[in-house]
Amino acid sequence: MGCHTVEKIGGTSMSRFGELMDNIIIGRRTGKDLYNRIFVVSAYGGITNLLLENKKNGEPGVYAHFAAGSTAWRDKLEETRLAMCRCNESFRDIGLDVADADAFVNTRINGICNCLNHLMQLRSFGHFQEKDYLPACRELLSAVGEAHSAYNSVQILKNRGINAVYVDLTGWMDHFSGSIEDMIHRHMDKLDFASCMPIVTGYVKCAEGIMTRFNRGYSEITFSKLAVVTGAREGIIHKEFHLSTGDPVLIGLEKVRIIGHTNFDIADQLSDMAMEAIHPKAAKAMEFSNIPIRVANAFDPENPGTLICKDYISAEPRVDMICGRKDILAIEVFDPEMVGQCGYDHRLMESFSLFGISYIAKNTNANTITHYVPEHGSDINGCLAHLRQQFPAAQVRAMPIAIVAVLGSNMKFPGFLSRAAQALAGAGINILALDQCMRQVNMQFMIDRDKFDLAQIALHHEFVEKETAH
Repeated sequence: MGCHTVEKIGGTSMSRFGELMDNIIIGRRTGKDLYNRIFVVSAYGGITNLLLENKKNGEPGVYAHFAAGSTAWRDKLEETRLAMCRCNESFRDIGLDVADADAFVNTRINGICNCLNHLMQLRSFGHFQEKDYLPACRELLSAVGEAHSAYNSVQILKNRGINAVYVDLTGWMDHFSGSIEDMIHRHMDKLDFASCMPIVTGYVKCAEGIMTRFNRGYSEITFSKLAVVTGAREGIIHKEFHLSTGDPVLIGLEKVRIIGHTNFDIADQLSDMAMEAIHPKAAKAMEFSNIPIRVANAFDPENPGTLICKDYISAEPRVDMICGRKDILAIEVFDPEMVGQCGYDHRLMESFSLFGISYIAKNTNANTITHYVPEHGSDINGCLAHLRQQFPAAQVRAMPIAIVAVLGSNMKFPGFLSRAAQALAGAGINILALDQCMRQVNMQFMIDRDKFDLAQIALHHEFVEKETAH
């Protein structure tokens, strides 16, 4: 195990780079204390949305317009160029050479523009299939955001007298094609982490296509691979908030507490609730290599944040977090002929697998099986039609609901379910269904969507605020 850390910084934080330097990159460090830290950086906030598509509202970016065959991609690319240059200007006062940074942006954007124009010409001949070049286009566009932010960061830090090294894993104008690990070894093996500060692009060019495999979560995969390949002693994810017992905006900053310690099992449960502390595939690699992950607040540098370890279990029973999802559909299959049949659920799962649907929870009884699945991102209607075709005697329906989950590394105390039910009943909330495994690390309550916020507040009050008050 090495002496260094690998630390990831998200896009929103990168847009506040001056504060990042004051808080975590430089802070009070001097001399050798500045080093033995590798930083993996995301694109500045909003840039990847312009390059691809808006993650929240689906507004098309450069890639979406290009994939649709619309010439509007050119205007969107120019809009992206201007946004990147505005980012450069915002860092003038902290030491960025704006002319140099703009030249870097223009070189990359002009190259991408030429590449896409040539592809438009090839497309017009009709012999080139979109599936053969669109994935590569998405990879190319994804890469430029991280290249931009990493390049700027190195220039600013060098102007502060820090031996920062620009590590461009994006493969720009590079014909090398290997695995993610190959690319990391190629760029990192000759660096002495004790005397330099590598600033690494969150995007890595690789043969399998990191965007194709992991979509918008690729920068956390890079973070994980770097930690494992270089043998880091710890991985640190710097966010704009702490990993807390509940949503501070909903529950109140003064009422939530920082979790402090938890384990990879709870991190997996958070992923199911769309509250990823880290991409689940990234977490697995670090878990198997026994590299702990720290989730810290980039703007609260004195607080150690929350450490996620492989074997941690709270010495005292407690709740780590109240969270949930309201984008859930309950797909219920009621069939009087189900009782006693072997393989009925297996046949149901074949339909879910066919349409790429993964479930979050499941309830069964003698003649009913209900799967709780994310509402968006899969062909739900196609799946429902297929289920009705495969099970003509069954009643199949889909109902919009919400799930509120109570998570903890050790929640094995008598009366837990009773307290939860009473807390929800006291708030006027009817429990539609519930789900808990015998390991007792995640209890899920299925409720009406309009009670989603109220349920979180009630459960947080019962299991966190009351306990803290004792």
